[in-house]
Amino acid sequence: MSKTALLPRTAPFGDQERAHLDAALGAATPIQRAWLTGFLAGLDAAAGQPATAAAVPAAPSKAAEPLTILFASESGNSEKLAGDVAKLARKQGFKPKIVDFAELDLATLPKAGKLVAIAATWGEGEPPARAVRAYGELMGEAAPRLDGVEFGVLALGDTSYAEFCAIGKALDARFEALGAKRAYDRADLDLDFEKPAADWIKGALKALAPAEAPAGNVVAVDFRAAGGEDEEAEVSREPVTVEVIDHVNLNSSRSDKETIHLALEFEDGAPAYEPGDSLEIFPENDPQLVEDILKAAGLSGDEALRKALLSERDITTLSVTTIERFANATGHADAQKFVESGEAKAWIEGRHLIDLLERFPVTLTADHLNTVTRPLPPRAYSIASSRKEVGDEVHLTVAAVRYETHGRARSGVASVHVADRIKNGAKLRVRVKPNKHFRLPADPATDIIMVGPGTGVAPFRAFVQERRATEAPGRSWLFFGDRHFTHDFLYQLEWQDALEDGSLSQIDVAFSRDQPEKIYVQDRIDAHAAEVVAWLDGGAHFYICGDAKNMAKDVHAAVVRAFQTVKGLSAADAEAHVAGLERAKRYQQDVY
Repeated sequence: MSKTALLPRTAPFGDQERAHLDAALGAATPIQRAWLTGFLAGLDAAAGQPATAAAVPAAPSKAAEPLTILFASESGNSEKLAGDVAKLARKQGFKPKIVDFAELDLATLPKAGKLVAIAATWGEGEPPARAVRAYGELMGEAAPRLDGVEFGVLALGDTSYAEFCAIGKALDARFEALGAKRAYDRADLDLDFEKPAADWIKGALKALAPAEAPAGNVVAVDFRAAGGEDEEAEVSREPVTVEVIDHVNLNSSRSDKETIHLALEFEDGAPAYEPGDSLEIFPENDPQLVEDILKAAGLSGDEALRKALLSERDITTLSVTTIERFANATGHADAQKFVESGEAKAWIEGRHLIDLLERFPVTLTADHLNTVTRPLPPRAYSIASSRKEVGDEVHLTVAAVRYETHGRARSGVASVHVADRIKNGAKLRVRVKPNKHFRLPADPATDIIMVGPGTGVAPFRAFVQERRATEAPGRSWLFFGDRHFTHDFLYQLEWQDALEDGSLSQIDVAFSRDQPEKIYVQDRIDAHAAEVVAWLDGGAHFYICGDAKNMAKDVHAAVVRAFQTVKGLSAADAEAHVAGLERAKRYQQDVY
């Protein structure tokens, strides 16, 4: 036995089992042992077994302080941070409850007591798609009073958008207007949010903690059965290197678009990604743009800076905050006046960092550029494959972004890196980004309707592959759209094969430029309204992937119209019906 033996020989374990347990328990802290005691007692309780005397904590325990953690997430960052809050809160004597804005019952908020809200802002000041309903209710006249509730708000955003952190700011003001007390000041964080978010979480929990520490052991344990409905295998968030094994332009040579099918192979086996997840690519900047910036900054000979600007710093994003940092770092009087006059907000539209350096020429240092720029973030793309069909590979569908503004050619950082500078045999750093809110139904017999124009079709290729590999009996219906049938029908032959083998039951297409009047996927939904309603009434799940600004809203409106016309509902009742599908997780969106 171990020298630090804790278990007596009379314990119901063999010698080797006691040795292993002594080794583990001997290294554990008192808090860890208390957690384990509560956890084991909880398992017995969940199984209907009475807790033994040995399972009762020696010290008297006090009920943990309830804490509601509300999140509104588009890409998963807010949800991940909500989990971080919960983990730390348990250690500090709280009993946390995580609530997705998409599932929020507004009537429960007045009873929250202690509230942490983490909210992302989407596009130009809009709430994440899944949070629209509850956010609208909270901002409406019928919202309940929140007297007695203490709160803190953590806002996530992107300074490249004018309405930076607008949703977090609005929630912060709304909670206060409804009578809640701000316990900790709001933080507005950019894309490099990890460290400041961790600092804010620590501060917020300290501010929300009860005045007196609870006596005895306070242990809050989640009793979620292994393999439960909401549990998924944890996917590593560490970047890995993959090799490009296929690089194909899916558009014809006569198309005005360029969409790359990218097949990547993992050297040590594919991580446990699922259909619906995304893959983040860590890109490199355009080398010519790097040269232009170094020249404008008077730093063309700085090789270390050249390397950093190529792969580590964001050299395209331009915001008012960027100009403020530039003015403060350089002391450039004209740039300072430009910000103070209010002209900067309109001027940055369609411009990048290079435009700023040419507008206000000054010799810079490497430190100046590091201060002005932010870390280069990865770009996420919906995974277009199922591991059950492609093994240790992952496939992406990447549309090259190219445009011109203010007399200068512009390009998407990651998409054009993939299109122009990545070839077969090249290496890429990537990271899986899970999305448990965009999943195939648990029951493979459930029908699915998928709406994915353009590259929005990517996750549905994964869905169809998964259903083929698992021989799912449920029907699958795809709505696809693009500009021209001849030049832009992405994965056309694959869809034909899927129709033949039954993994795809039906496909309806809309090619907007093939006739005088433009036709879109929402028009096809209008044309098949009765059938769409019949599928949904029969339990089908409805999925949308693609453009959030227009397409997703237009498709939503088409589904609402379908219920109005087919079932004779009022506009309000039809909206409520679709909202019910959303709450039941039968209407899911992955939009960008």
